Amino acid sequence: MRRADRLFQIIQFLRTRRVTTASWLAERLEVSERTIYRDIKDLILSGVSIEGEAGVGYVVRRGFDLPPLMFSENEISALTLGARIVESWADASLATAAQSALSKIETVLPDDLKGSLENTLLFSPLTRITPEISTAMAEIRFAADNRRKVSLQYSTATGKSSERVIWPLGLFFWGSVWTIGAWCELRNDFRIFRLDRVDTLCVLDEEYPLEKGKSLQDLIGNQKRHDCQL
Repeated sequence: MRRADRLFQIIQFLRTRRVTTASWLAERLEVSERTIYRDIKDLILSGVSIEGEAGVGYVVRRGFDLPPLMFSENEISALTLGARIVESWADASLATAAQSALSKIETVLPDDLKGSLENTLLFSPLTRITPEISTAMAEIRFAADNRRKVSLQYSTATGKSSERVIWPLGLFFWGSVWTIGAWCELRNDFRIFRLDRVDTLCVLDEEYPLEKGKSLQDLIGNQKRHDCQL
């Protein structure tokens, strides 16, 4: 890591933590504590409002901020790939947002980095989801954001069809398939539904409550313990 990057990382850590020790910074940045002490001293001399002392910890005074910093080429590659994946695998609204984000990023890049967006050798295939899945995904995103119940007609892998009312908690991408993580009123338990097996859906006007044991965090914890049934 370049020293300039390390100094930036030190400031970022100090801004986001209440108290940060030199030993913690040294472990995170893979340098010696002596190097951290020297870096902090140089930052203070350069005008960064750092308070604290060795053996106790350091903080940045409230209100201190850094001017906008430029992306590295690897960061540009990561952002470009992420946007391209969104364009290929997400709904139309998110695809448009990804294109817009890249355009905004390009406007602030210096001339020597502008070509990095187009020259990134990382790609995602062209759109891989059907219009039906794209529409369903947009509706589920809206329902999850607004805690709205959803009524859906769903078919399992064996072709068995059922009607469900679910509380959509999140959308999960598995490389080629999108799934809905939800609380299912029919089963009174968490269930995972594949978007490509949703025959019809309707976002209801009714909001679902915030109940202990039925949140997104609970769903993720439940999946860690055992696979949710479809």
